[in-house]
Amino acid sequence: MEQTNPHIQHLLICIDLEIKEQEKKYKLDQQHSLKSLKSEGLALHPLRVIRKVFGYADYPEISFKLPFPTDVSNFKDGAAIECFCEGEEPVKGILMHMDGAKGDFRLFAPDFPDWIEDDGVGIKLSPDHRTNEVMRNALKSLGDSNGSNFLFQKIHSEDKWNNQHSFSETKLSFTNEKLNESQKIAVKSIVENENLTIIHGPPGTGKTTTLLEGILQLIKKGEKVLVSAPSNTAVDNIARGLIDLNVNILRVGNTTKVDETVFPYTTEGKMSESKQQKEIKKLKIRAEELRKMANQYKRNFGRDEREQRNLLLKEVKNIRKEIRDLRNYYEDLLFDQAKVILGTPIGLNDFVTKGQLFDTLILDEAGQCIEPLAWVLFPLASRWVLAGDHLQLPPLVFSDEAAKLGFNKSILEYCFNNTTNVHFLNTQYRMRKSIADFSSNYFYKGELCTPEHLQDNGIHISFFDTAGAGYEEEKGGDGSSLMNRGELDMVQKIIDSEKLEMNSIAFISPYSGQVGLAKSTFSKELLISTIDSFQGQEKEVVIISLVRSNDESKIGFLSDYRRMNVALTRAKEQLFVIGDSSTIGNDPFYVQFLEYMEKVNGYRSVWELE
Repeated sequence: MEQTNPHIQHLLICIDLEIKEQEKKYKLDQQHSLKSLKSEGLALHPLRVIRKVFGYADYPEISFKLPFPTDVSNFKDGAAIECFCEGEEPVKGILMHMDGAKGDFRLFAPDFPDWIEDDGVGIKLSPDHRTNEVMRNALKSLGDSNGSNFLFQKIHSEDKWNNQHSFSETKLSFTNEKLNESQKIAVKSIVENENLTIIHGPPGTGKTTTLLEGILQLIKKGEKVLVSAPSNTAVDNIARGLIDLNVNILRVGNTTKVDETVFPYTTEGKMSESKQQKEIKKLKIRAEELRKMANQYKRNFGRDEREQRNLLLKEVKNIRKEIRDLRNYYEDLLFDQAKVILGTPIGLNDFVTKGQLFDTLILDEAGQCIEPLAWVLFPLASRWVLAGDHLQLPPLVFSDEAAKLGFNKSILEYCFNNTTNVHFLNTQYRMRKSIADFSSNYFYKGELCTPEHLQDNGIHISFFDTAGAGYEEEKGGDGSSLMNRGELDMVQKIIDSEKLEMNSIAFISPYSGQVGLAKSTFSKELLISTIDSFQGQEKEVVIISLVRSNDESKIGFLSDYRRMNVALTRAKEQLFVIGDSSTIGNDPFYVQFLEYMEKVNGYRSVWELE
């Protein structure tokens, strides 16, 4: 495919915009002081190093502790970071794990910086140049693979691709006998797929259950399966399901902090008891001894000392190459033995050798995957299965300009709109009927069914209207997000009035300012989260604070209806929504929502709980 293809050029421009926005946001300079980065939650400083080791890939890994409480919500596992110290050249790396005031990061360097334990060391978020470069290369090499070239042309053709196929008469012997009819049809489509099939799974419809059965059936056919998703959490979710089904899997990528049930199935976990690992351990000890000897000559040394240091470091380098060769040999063995390989797109890009072709790629949470990231994966397989729901939150994009150009349109949305081989999972098993029905009617043409045991036996969804109560929105202390103190008062009143157990409740809001205020108001028993972070989760009881209350009827984030689809479909038993009808009531989506609440007798005034 010519690199001048307009759509490819368009995506490359969007990647450039993303990089520029990230560089602008994370830069540490006169315009962006360390103090301002810390106040925006983009830097952690100072930090105290509590452990240093050379990790699995022989990169330096640092465990640290923060000496003070601070906002770490932006520091997600796998985030690109830079480790810095005033007056020193920063070192790029990746955040492996963050838990409260403790964390671990890996540096992309041959050794620890001399200054790593000095006062004033910190880490800050950094542009993810590596991911962006991998995506760029994937787009530029699209024409190298006939399979992905064919798929690209079909997805971006002006005519809709009629790729729906006729099912064979062969009956599948399902491992899971509890699958409903729509799930069985979806599994059969996965097995008989000739090119691309889409599994459209609205909230609670058993998408993961369906994919697991599909993978089992592909293995029965003798296929080698590649499984991916944009996040490590989603990959591990599938991995756990396959482990429970006794499938021989290999989980690759940044696996240092994967779920403990998945770790034994990572390359590191599988190697832990191997003969090669014992040999690697001896080599690592020897390399560390030589490295320490070399570091004796770090400062204020003459020519002879410099030569001795260089000889020692050269030997360390040779040992590390020997370690890499041993590891690569063992990884090849593990690769050959596994029936299913799992990882994020970048993890798989690093692990799968160019030219290795899988029979089927399954991309879960495809509604969260931007298009260039999908092209990292598509050349690795000859058939493709995309699963997810494009009517929930789209992929996260930093650049507003790139988003306006459509960069936050997921690969699932492109394929859904341009192909016909789509299979809708039509029965939800998560929530009571009245909780599910509004989303079913608005987003899914009323086609989402609820089984008998989840039919209503009372009022399961309520809207508390704060109009006229004086619960005005306000800007948070840092001016970056909105909050509404009156709505938080309502939360406590609902909990008391309904006699709810704290550990059964999730409080969610689209505004991080409201979430931050809630965390400082309520006990840790209450699960508190932004809507975006709560996607994919569920709770017996969910309380949503809409926050917006103003005379101009401005609703901001609330105008992204897909975000509200996520919010309204997290509760299993009871859903409470708190909002100001006079503010949201001019928007067509919320007009329908308020009418629905009246219809199911769920509309309640704030004054009822005074």
